[in-house]
Amino acid sequence: MKATISLDQGMIFHGTANSGYTLQMDSGPSVGGNDRGFRPMELLLIGLGGCTAMDVLSILRKKRQEVTGFDVNMAALQAKDHPHVFTHITISYIIRGREINPKAVERAIELSETKYCPAQAMLAKATTIEHTYEIIDEE
Repeated sequence: MKATISLDQGMIFHGTANSGYTLQMDSGPSVGGNDRGFRPMELLLIGLGGCTAMDVLSILRKKRQEVTGFDVNMAALQAKDHPHVFTHITISYIIRGREINPKAVERAIELSETKYCPAQAMLAKATTIEHTYEIIDEE
């Protein structure tokens, strides 16, 4: 995997990776930015959420769970001192569907955590990651 980060102006950077898509990053005014893009640490958290969301949803579909909606809410605490690393992350899965089996959800989350999600495997070496889930039955 490769990525390129290019300065646009001020503190605005554009990042492009193998997929060819581009996203904009910026910082807040307190460090010279204009609040016109994602912060790098936000992208790290979004990357973790996307990684585990894709795993869990894929596993639930393979288990023939009738998922009609799926959200992952992320919350990360950061150290007060530089480099402001994540000190605790909570991943909350909200699964909507019909007759979703809680054991299937628990197993899908476990497999993402222990086998499939490289972002989670890396971050778990540096911080505590907690998982919660909620099933909303849509009959």
